[in-house]
Amino acid sequence: MNFKPLNSFKLGTAIFFWLLPVFLARVANADEFGAYNFHAQTTYLTQGHSTFNALYSGNNSLLSSENAQTSETLTFALGVSLGTAGEFYIDPELTGGSGLSKTLGVAGYPNGEIYRVDNPTPVWNVARFFWKKVLGQGGEQEVVTDQMNQLAKSYDLNRSTLILGKFALNDFFDENSLSHDPRTQFMNWTLMDFGAWDYAADTKGYSWGIYLEYNRKNWTMRFASVLEPAMANQMNLDMNVGQAHGDNLEFEYRYSYYLQPGVVRVLLYDNHAYMGNYQQAMIQNPIGPVVSSTRQYDQKFGFGVNVEQKINPDLGVFSRLSWNNGQTESWAFAEIDQSASLGMVFRPRWVSKFEDTLGVAAMVNGLSDDHKNYLQAGGYGFMIGDGQLNYAYEKILETYYLLQFTKEAAVSFDIQTISCPAYNADRGPVSVFGLRLHYEI
Repeated sequence: MNFKPLNSFKLGTAIFFWLLPVFLARVANADEFGAYNFHAQTTYLTQGHSTFNALYSGNNSLLSSENAQTSETLTFALGVSLGTAGEFYIDPELTGGSGLSKTLGVAGYPNGEIYRVDNPTPVWNVARFFWKKVLGQGGEQEVVTDQMNQLAKSYDLNRSTLILGKFALNDFFDENSLSHDPRTQFMNWTLMDFGAWDYAADTKGYSWGIYLEYNRKNWTMRFASVLEPAMANQMNLDMNVGQAHGDNLEFEYRYSYYLQPGVVRVLLYDNHAYMGNYQQAMIQNPIGPVVSSTRQYDQKFGFGVNVEQKINPDLGVFSRLSWNNGQTESWAFAEIDQSASLGMVFRPRWVSKFEDTLGVAAMVNGLSDDHKNYLQAGGYGFMIGDGQLNYAYEKILETYYLLQFTKEAAVSFDIQTISCPAYNADRGPVSVFGLRLHYEI
């Protein structure tokens, strides 16, 4: 079989990364309990949409008619205990495929998996590469189960955690047991994370930095500072750390309401990056402004409130509310400045012993005045821009049913109805149909 040199190099690099944790486990002579683990997942997500009316289209518009598109991811997650020196994790990841209209034309984009894809041709990437150290401070013991990027261990309930390396901010922030993972839950971007949280990351959603956590029985405080991309929605990160970094602070409070668990999370973030300013772009060019022409080191800040509440063991509800100041260009996540969502998740246990899941959620996304005026004047962002704009809130309703065939394998059926895609009342509505295959060990 003939391999191209580049492909052979990538294959060899991937094998090296797969074997590295096992080697470290041997060197560290880690205890047998939780010495190392191995997990893997693969997800295929195919989406198509109905034809819809569009009075006009621009460079970043959702196409009114197109073929279905498929994204694919394959992730290997390896973890190893380094004894008293901590833990080490690494995730080689293969991503490829395409989203509808080249991932353009909708602010609350319907495919959360395509966020990991920057090239239609499948390519390997090291998604996570980090060292973790937990410092116990007494109190009760908490046993965590074996899973991706988590060894089965017993920790002090009162503890501090330090992580250094490459990871995704949403690995630790904005968690929600009902709506956070587009591989098994809702597929829309606005439902997997705060819509207005323009969190620092490369095109695939990862960055390098530091994460700190302070945990007590009923509450947790988290902080992270990571690198920002050098350009909007690009892979290269800005190494001018003094002027380009994303800071995130979250407080989580856990409680019980009528004997059912609930969680409230409040996130504050402050991004510093080489970003353009919408108002300055309008001053330069009132017609057809280009926000990238005004780039300088600037700031974007915002907040999010995330609530989840179990009604009973099989039914839960959740909500997210987020906002950012919307003066500088959308940089890394979505072109959303205000967002609100509300949903419910139900598990009809009598249907399947493996816990099928039904989810229904609604979301509304909006823009700041500066951002809206920029698009109305014919400006473009990295995701949206129809050449002109009849502004309205972007409204989305998503329903999915996950059919769990076995403990490892599931298929999901999904439909999303999007009114005013990219905030444009002159386009849509459009229905997006999705089929997702997921396998995880």
